[in-house]
Amino acid sequence: MDSHPTGIGLGLRSAIIAEIDAGEADGALAFVEVSPENYLWRGGLALDQLARIRERFPLLGHGLTMNLGGLGPFDDRFFAELKDFLDRHPTPWYSDHLCLCNNGAEFHDLLPVPFTRSTAKRIAARIREASDRLERPMLVENVSYYLALGEVEMDEPEFIAEILEQADCGLLLDVNNAFVNAQNHGFDPYAWLERIPLERVRQLHVAGHESWDEQTLIDTHGADVRDEVYAMMAWVIERTGPLPVLLERDNHIPPLAELLGEVRKLDEVYQQALGRWRRGTGAVPLEVLHG
Repeated sequence: MDSHPTGIGLGLRSAIIAEIDAGEADGALAFVEVSPENYLWRGGLALDQLARIRERFPLLGHGLTMNLGGLGPFDDRFFAELKDFLDRHPTPWYSDHLCLCNNGAEFHDLLPVPFTRSTAKRIAARIREASDRLERPMLVENVSYYLALGEVEMDEPEFIAEILEQADCGLLLDVNNAFVNAQNHGFDPYAWLERIPLERVRQLHVAGHESWDEQTLIDTHGADVRDEVYAMMAWVIERTGPLPVLLERDNHIPPLAELLGEVRKLDEVYQQALGRWRRGTGAVPLEVLHG
């Protein structure tokens, strides 16, 4: 696999792209993550900004609409445009979600798929096809879900592991999604992590979430990251070593200076976890992570 950045990055969002283009994040980010759907079939300022930014930061590509869980064939026009974009804006891999987001019409959300062997086999084949079409490795991301999925043949860690093995692909591990699901569905997030093939993890996402009511958490990407999610990120880095870690913020986006403050806080936890990985020591209590 091609070389890739490690450390803490941000996603390019319209609310902060002008400031990043102006150099206000120089030296503060290890990479930026770009969603090509925000640029396909567009021209003008957005692409000009991206061209300047990619000269200063490594890019990682992350998709929103590949519909890996879909039943219909891939959209040939979309894949042709996406490959052209990635060829012009090189990234070491491309990632998208283990979800259904289109079934003849856009759902405007990332819906979970049934945890069955036939679904795993079908999605793995689609991942291999996507990788072949794009001529680069694929990563898949675990998603949050809010309703039980009915009859299943396996649980989520087994389902994910089955797909990764059959597709021979990497995992973009979203620890916030894992935490949200654990709280909403009543399982131990660390027991969940222990069953994920960490050797296939290539990137991490962390984000904030919000409470819908007293019992349900919603993955809004619209709040600061909680300490529990920091700790899960650290747990993974202690076992994998250096990886790119994206701080996701899509709603209630604060000024860039405030976001960069959270990047620094996240990097402190990341660096401490990396130090423990290098020393081969085990996890430490949450209060130690934050002094």
